[in-house]
Amino acid sequence: MRTHHCNELHHSNIGETVTLIGWVNSNRDHGGVSFIDLRDREGMTQCVFRPEENAQAAELAKALRSEDMIQVTGVVEQRPEIEGVSTINPDMATGSIEVSASELKVINKSEVLPFQLDKELSNEDLRMKYRFLDLRRARMTRNLRLRHRITKSTRDFLDEDGFCEIETPILSKSTPEGARDFLVPSRMHPGSFYALPQAPQQYKQLLMCGGIEKYFQIARCFRDEDLRADRQPEFSQIDIEASFVTPDDMHKLVEGLLGRVFKDALDVEIPATFDRLTWHEAMNTYGSDKPDRRFGYHLTELSDELKDCEFRVFSGAIANGGVVKAFNAKGFAGATQGQIEKLTQTAIEAGSKGLAYIQVRDEDRSTWRSPFVKRMTDAEVEALREKLDIEPGDLILFGAGEWESVCEVLGRIRLCCAELQDVLKDNDELNFLWVTEFPLLGYDEEEDKWNAVHHPFTRPLPEDEAKLIAATTAEVEEESQRYAGLRAQAYDVVLNGYELGGGSIRIHEAALQSALFTALGVTEEEKVSMFGHILDAFKFGAPPHGGIALGLDRLAMLVCGENSIREVIAFPKNNRGMDIMSASPAKVDALQLRDLRIQSTVKEKAPEPV
Repeated sequence: MRTHHCNELHHSNIGETVTLIGWVNSNRDHGGVSFIDLRDREGMTQCVFRPEENAQAAELAKALRSEDMIQVTGVVEQRPEIEGVSTINPDMATGSIEVSASELKVINKSEVLPFQLDKELSNEDLRMKYRFLDLRRARMTRNLRLRHRITKSTRDFLDEDGFCEIETPILSKSTPEGARDFLVPSRMHPGSFYALPQAPQQYKQLLMCGGIEKYFQIARCFRDEDLRADRQPEFSQIDIEASFVTPDDMHKLVEGLLGRVFKDALDVEIPATFDRLTWHEAMNTYGSDKPDRRFGYHLTELSDELKDCEFRVFSGAIANGGVVKAFNAKGFAGATQGQIEKLTQTAIEAGSKGLAYIQVRDEDRSTWRSPFVKRMTDAEVEALREKLDIEPGDLILFGAGEWESVCEVLGRIRLCCAELQDVLKDNDELNFLWVTEFPLLGYDEEEDKWNAVHHPFTRPLPEDEAKLIAATTAEVEEESQRYAGLRAQAYDVVLNGYELGGGSIRIHEAALQSALFTALGVTEEEKVSMFGHILDAFKFGAPPHGGIALGLDRLAMLVCGENSIREVIAFPKNNRGMDIMSASPAKVDALQLRDLRIQSTVKEKAPEPV
């Protein structure tokens, strides 16, 4: 139906007869001559319809509107000069030529558009309703093609390294591994349900037990959880597992893979190796286990300096075993009252009771604006000056309390400060980082139980394995301390404050896996009913193994320079988990539910009174 795409014609094609097909991007009439910018997925070409060439085609062209689908045949010509002025368009790849049309065929007409495709649209729901139109925009076309390059590059790299791409089941079993499952009722087994996989975790470990040794897939995963800009109920991940590997082996593999991806997708070189921080170092310095290190604002502990401070918020926290930490937002003393209120609200949302700060106006401390600085001694103020490198114009922000919560609160405030100061404007740095040695387990005070920080198949550090087994039967004064301090052979790869992926070395022995299940409160009966298959697999010479999963949607978002993964997914759900275009989820009729032996308990709303 065509000889060329709309980005392919240049000066060397002048004189050729060509056929193009695409959408009408714009239509301009100048003295009876129609100038149509014809667009396909590759680009645009200007087509000119003159009555002397084909009167019928020229007349038909006048009536064309945006997004009509047409086929044009004509001769490639040099764009002319008009009254000594060149009509060449340097902003267009084909801007030096035009096609003088001799034939026009209307393939399909378009109704009036709900929005203009060449303009940014803030109404995301409208974009989602007409996603088939939204996808025609150059930005969306570019994003999806970059996503394709990422997956192709991934497959090529892993194939060259001996990995096999293997599909694992979508209809799986519900097990307590993290978020809420999406459940699928079984018609053949009334009262029983499949679960859509949150990850292929157990299957890929079973593949290692089966001797596959090197596995990957672009896996579809499903989690019924609250949504935000970088979350979807269904998502894709680059899922990798290998036998006989160490954490260093996995780090090198992922560094090579990401290097290949960024080179193929963006022609960008990234570091061959990434910096590493332990989880404790990342939290202590940046207040986050996925720190954005493109700016400073390092957290500094001040417990020794302020343990006798008259400001009881500080000294009281230290006396109770807590800490006082702070960071210096350089040059932000001029923060407005509205900005201080936003920082305060951020602190409260992160779990603090308020925000302690000092706005340093000049060297004289009497000019400093702060709710507590007058209650500090000269020695304490001088200690702050030295440890925080305080200068006129700085804003100092504090946190006091239990170490981890203080780190988290200040980490959130740190990011808010960076946003308010716009410190990352025009910053195109790619700052990769490995975060390692995460806590193995985390204690939930509300439920009085321990949960896996990553997942229940993560292996402890070698020096902590015996401690885990001993702790399952040890007498302890406080349950919240039973497994405190145990570390995992887990690792996350971080880019610019986003977690790109997480992985670990796995448990491969039934006894150690059983001990970890015990720590999570899984009974002996539940071990057999929910995890018997994998415990059995570990009893037959299972090899040591480890792996990682990289979030494909999030990786594509960062490669494309977007702020939401919805911009790199062809048909995403909105922030309410709905597909507005197809009106899903939707109700089903009673017959379908009857076949599944289930019944909805949702009551129909009464009709509104007239």
